[in-house]
Formats: sequence, structure tokens, C-alpha cells
Amino acid sequence: MGYADLREFVKTLEIEGELRRVKTEVDPVLEIAEVVQRAQTLRGRKGNPGGVALFFEKPKGSRYPLLINAFGSERRMELAFEVEKLDEVAGRIRGFLDMQTPQGLFDKVKMLPKLMELGSFFPRVVKEGLCQEVVRKGSDVNLFDFPILKCWPQDGGRFITFPLVFTKSPVTGKRNVGMYRMQVYDERTTGMHWQTQKHGAEHFRRARAANPEGRISVSVAIGSDPATTLGGILPIPPDLDEMMFSGFLKKESVELVKCQTNELEVPANAEIVLEGYVSLNEKRTEGPFGDHTGFYSLEGEYPVFHVECVTHRKDPIYLTTVVGRPPQEDYYMGHAIERIFLPLMKMTHPEIVDVSMPAEGIVHNLMIVSIRKSFPGHARKVMNAIWSLGQAMFTKVLVVVDHDVNVHDYKEVVWKALCAIDPERDIQFTLGPVDTLDHAARMQDFGSKMGVDATRKWATEGFARPWPDEILMDEATKSRIDVLWKNLGL
Repeated sequence: MGYADLREFVKTLEIEGELRRVKTEVDPVLEIAEVVQRAQTLRGRKGNPGGVALFFEKPKGSRYPLLINAFGSERRMELAFEVEKLDEVAGRIRGFLDMQTPQGLFDKVKMLPKLMELGSFFPRVVKEGLCQEVVRKGSDVNLFDFPILKCWPQDGGRFITFPLVFTKSPVTGKRNVGMYRMQVYDERTTGMHWQTQKHGAEHFRRARAANPEGRISVSVAIGSDPATTLGGILPIPPDLDEMMFSGFLKKESVELVKCQTNELEVPANAEIVLEGYVSLNEKRTEGPFGDHTGFYSLEGEYPVFHVECVTHRKDPIYLTTVVGRPPQEDYYMGHAIERIFLPLMKMTHPEIVDVSMPAEGIVHNLMIVSIRKSFPGHARKVMNAIWSLGQAMFTKVLVVVDHDVNVHDYKEVVWKALCAIDPERDIQFTLGPVDTLDHAARMQDFGSKMGVDATRKWATEGFARPWPDEILMDEATKSRIDVLWKNLGL
């Protein structure tokens, strides 16, 4: 079974040597972010890159502790999912995707255990939860009770950076959980950075179309068990409930509790919950914000979240993160998503062998894909397919290589890709949606993307010349030198 809550995960990180406690008072305004940057050079017990998780026991101006960089290494992501390797999670997903329509009684009997397991993943509503041990309403609400970070000097203010934002579709009533930064304006209002392509923004638009003067209920959970916390960033199909998928990841249902002041349900084990609404006819300037691109995202007009009620555990842990010049904590979360969801990509596009998104590509700026090429123009077919896959539509540069290229060896990728392309022939440009945070785009949310066909070219693609073989020593010679090597005095 999965972690009971965030606290159990903290204990595991500490046991594994992946967490350091900071007992000195440190200011959430800029200072904690600087400590996190310097701590990137520290190593956990196994010497993994990504620094260590930091537990600040005395953030200045708050009596509540702060946890940061909890998911900031591949090892900590493995601990979050309780696996030795992230491929194990991908294997579980692949196992469910491989379920075939049963052909007879024996096949039906074999499927029963999987179907029963699937049934156990659905979220379960409970009458009460630890997240409501303390309830504050109205004038008792003060967001500055919590050690909310200002990460970078030019940030527009303090930002809640690790929120699970719960909304319901005004059309279907289906729940959506997203992760959108929230600039704190005062004790009871924040921005709601709903980028235009996100489901939360779509709920906002649908509700506004029906009643422009109304409001939409919103609740925000901060700090749950790892699988539930990560539910807000997973690129799952739009009709799949994030909380059900979190249940799949933790191998048991997520327990939800009804909010005190609205109809939404939130994780019962959350550390902190903010309940309120977003007015459909109100926007306010949000930003700048030091973003995962390594640059400040610009000011913009975004909806305003009004907090009517705060509930929390008696001694809540404030979970947060810093984004900035890569690699930061968000890179390791993105890398985990890359590995875990590769089977889903392969299910619809089986020619894909592997995928890599380098840290410096900040997830959406560069994707390298290896394919088993089967027909002329196959690389371009894959480019267009990926640009139509959920958030992969934001991929600015897509490089497609042959199946025998190791997409995780960037030296090999650069060498073989540059040796395989004729730029005029092999580079394809297209226009479409781009990430809201892409400051280089010609306008917000719209711009160009580039695909590079770095596969070997075929005669059926108009390439009339012979394609040379890669220089490799023959196995017989290598075997003879294996025998001679110890006598060469080298």
C-alpha cells in the first residue's frame, strides 16, 4: 500500500538519507530559495544528483515547518512511487494496457484479478479527514500564516507553487485536478494562473459563458501523500479522474472529504486546504514570476481566487517547490512522467522506441524520439502525432532519430543527428499552440514549432545516394585483442 500521508514520506526520506533538517530560522522571502540552490550540490546517502530534500523547522514569520525539494532527484521519485526503478511503474501501466478482450471462460477468469484491482483504485469519500482538524473562516483566514515563498528578486510577490487545484466541469460535473501557481495578493486573495490550454481554464470559460457575473467553486490542497500530490501534474487523458489514477499509483483508493464551504472534495490526508471561489468577471495582474525556463515569465491578467475558509492539520507541513534555471525539482518530476507514460505513447504509436527530454530543454523546448522506421515520411508522421498528444503539443523542437540511437546519450544524439540531416530537406516548421510561458513566441499561446527528421534517408524518400555504415570494429578483431590486452603492458 502507498504512503498514508506526506509525513510518512518525510520519515522515509529521512531514513534513506535523502532529507536534511534546517533548525536555523530562514526567511521564506528569497533566503529559502537561495539555500535550495546551494543545496543542489549536496548528495543523499547513495550519492545521487539533485541535492537533498530540505525540512525547514523554523521559517521566519511562521510557526509551521516547510518541506521543499522532496521530489528533486530520480531516487526520491522512486521512493515516492515505492519502486526501485521508475520503469516498474511503466510496467504496471503496460500490464493494464495489454488487457485483451476475453475470448472464452478461461480468459475471463484470468482477467478477474485485474478488474478487481482496478475497482479498488476509485476514490472514496469519507465523513471526516485530518485536513479538517483546524477550521478557519472569514476574518480568521490569513494566508501569511504559512511560509509562502518569494523565490526570486523580481517576482511579483509570494507564490504558492505546489497546489492541487480542484474544480468541477460546469457541463459534466467531472472533477479536474491541476497544478497552477498562485500569487498571494493579500491575506485572502491570490491569482489563479490558469493557462489557456489547461482544464481549469476550460471550466472557467464554460462557467463564464453560462453566467458571466457568477463564480466557480475552487479548493486547493497542499501537501498530501506523494502519489496524490503528483496527481495534479500527470498528463493523463482528459476523461480520466486524476484521483483515480493516483489511486492506481499508490495501489489503493484516495480518500476524499467534502469541503466545509463548497461542494468539492479534497484529499482527506492533505496538510492544508484552501476553500473559496473564482469570480467569473474579475481579473488582476499576476507576475512576474521566476519560472522553470530560467527566465521570468511576464506579467499577465489572470482570474482571482478568493479564500473563504482554510482548514489544516494541527501542525501542518507546508509543501512547496522552487523553479528556475534547470535542473530544479520540477525536472525530476518531468523525467519521471517521461518514463512512466512512455507505454501510453507507445500504445497509440508503437513505432516509438524511446523518448528523452533533456533538463536544459525544460520539458517542452526539446524532445528526442527514436523510432523503428517502416515507411517513407515515417519521422514526419511521428512529429505530427506527438504535436497532437496533450501537453506534448507544446514541444518546440522535436528531433526524430533511428531506433539504434540512444536518446539519453546526448553526445551520440548530436553526432548522429547532425550527420543525418540536410537542413533544407529535413527540417519541418509548423504553427500551433505553444506554452504560455514561452517568452520567445510571436504572441502568447501561439507560435511555431520545428521538427527535425534525423533518421537515415531512403531511396523511397528521394535520397539517391548510398547511406554509409557507422565505423565499428569487427568482432573477430575485438576478440583477438581481448586475449592480447593483458600482455600489452597498457
